[in-house]
Amino acid sequence: MELQALPSRIRQVRRIISAQLRYWRLDPLIDQAALGVTELLTNVHRHAEPDKGCTVEIELLLERLTVSVHDHDPRLPVIHEAEPTETSGRGLALVAAVSESWGVRPHGDSGKVVWFTLPAPEPSVTVPLRPVFGMPEKTPARSAVAG
Repeated sequence: MELQALPSRIRQVRRIISAQLRYWRLDPLIDQAALGVTELLTNVHRHAEPDKGCTVEIELLLERLTVSVHDHDPRLPVIHEAEPTETSGRGLALVAAVSESWGVRPHGDSGKVVWFTLPAPEPSVTVPLRPVFGMPEKTPARSAVAG
């Protein structure tokens, strides 16, 4: 899903990801995935230059949910050691705390991708591979682009 990382759009992406995870019957991952994508999109909103445009993707492959955000700013983020009285600066530390793994990689000359993974339990019933929002599926994994 391509979007401008604005507060109203961040809330919409949270709802879309939550709906997709419910569809995949991965309800236990909703809170962590929603928190992680919120922090990554908030970082784009606050720090990315030259614009706030980005792409959010979610993919389920080999029992790992991967959420990634690609923006157009080539600067790579680092975890900030926030003081207890600071009201911001904890985004990547929160992502690291709630995820199984996370990372950042340059994306050619067009910015970077920040991602995190969550372990996804196999659902107890067969889940259709068709994503909620009509995006093409990636076989054999359950996969969707949020949107």
